[in-house]
Amino acid sequence: MASQVVTRFAPSPTGFLHIGGARTALFNWLYARGRGGKFLLRIEDTDRARSTPAATQAILDGLAWLGLDHDGEVVSQFARAERHREVAHQLLAEGHAYKCFSTQDEIETFRDTARAEGRSTLFRSPWRDATPDQHPGDSAYVIRIKAPRDGVTVIRDVVQGDITIRKDQLDDMVLLRGDGTPVYMLAVAVDDHDMGVSHVIRGDDHLNNAARQMLIYQAMGWPLPTYAHIPLIHGPDGKKLSKRHGALGVEEYHKMGYPAAGMRNYLTRLGWSHGDDEFFSDAQAVEWFDITGIGKSPARLDFKKLENLCGQHIAAMDDAALLHELQGFLTVTGQAPLSDAKVRLMERGMYCLKERAKTFPELLDKAAFILAGRPISPEEKAAAQLDDVSRGILKELTPQLQNATWTRDGIETLATQFAETHGMKFGKLAGPLRAALAGRSATPSVFDMMLVLGRDESIARLTDAACGGA
Repeated sequence: MASQVVTRFAPSPTGFLHIGGARTALFNWLYARGRGGKFLLRIEDTDRARSTPAATQAILDGLAWLGLDHDGEVVSQFARAERHREVAHQLLAEGHAYKCFSTQDEIETFRDTARAEGRSTLFRSPWRDATPDQHPGDSAYVIRIKAPRDGVTVIRDVVQGDITIRKDQLDDMVLLRGDGTPVYMLAVAVDDHDMGVSHVIRGDDHLNNAARQMLIYQAMGWPLPTYAHIPLIHGPDGKKLSKRHGALGVEEYHKMGYPAAGMRNYLTRLGWSHGDDEFFSDAQAVEWFDITGIGKSPARLDFKKLENLCGQHIAAMDDAALLHELQGFLTVTGQAPLSDAKVRLMERGMYCLKERAKTFPELLDKAAFILAGRPISPEEKAAAQLDDVSRGILKELTPQLQNATWTRDGIETLATQFAETHGMKFGKLAGPLRAALAGRSATPSVFDMMLVLGRDESIARLTDAACGGA
């Protein structure tokens, strides 16, 4: 039986959760979830100067918003430093590493000389083959791995193909610094092995790291994970993603009001494909996703495509789930949550609000008639619809609505007949009705608004407008 699939996401807590990092996490999550495997989270917090609890929280919040749940406890890389040191000393004891007493000045001198002579500046330590009796007394030292110097290292990568690196191009990497702190490369290799990570799926900016981390695996006699280095995300102009392209952090997309399901769909599709499928559910993504479908070229961020997919997800989403996420959006943007009464009205009106809304701000904009309270203060364009003639018409129409059958057909039939009786097309009546019910000139259908608001509230608003109370 094949061993269990275990993937991991290992961000550094030095800032927000980057959109590229979010996609990496998503790919790891999808791959594990589609195979009954585990998705682990490790915070690479060894850079104590730059790692902050706030950044760690931002990463956790971003993953929570995207719905990417992880298995087990969050692993802190810094907390595992003793284990990293233990492996370095084991390599030293077994002859796979050595103590290097070269000072920083000596290393710089070596490099300067090599540069002047046109040789490789890859540092070759004179201490590689020294015996313990040749070591200076209590001088400071680093522990370096003894990298093989002959032959080639082949990184077998599912996305990039086989990458061959000559071993004489790899230096004897430092494992433990002079102060005994482990280096990042050692920490990553040890943590991935100890956590049982079977598939390392990460950005292709880590491709060179794989060759160096493999030195540790091979020296320790550990089985190698499967590597999949995914191309980075570029801006619409094909250049590396930066602030000039717009939002970089996941929380910014949350605050812009994109639904999480739409974001997941878009990020899954960014650099991965399943035939011509653009819109798909989470269940389909989990079933279909495979690392062999990841392209080799960088994907380009496309806000139009993102909005289009988000619109489709809003339209397809369960109303209760949509309202729950809408409340989350209001909270994260510092707005007051909807009252229970407004939630009930939103539930009633969701059928006519969801159409063509691509973001939560657009959805809320369409729901302005629900969120407004009496008396309605019409916008300038809508107020122009409420002249004396229109008020007179509303005053005449309102009592008739008292006795109408309160269904869409019932209201529509009454209003159409009323317009015909007064020798006008219904369109002439719609403007004043919109102004009275919503205080706006662009709204959902007046019949939908009246159905959602209910008889009492609709008539109260029309009465206010007819009497000049608006």
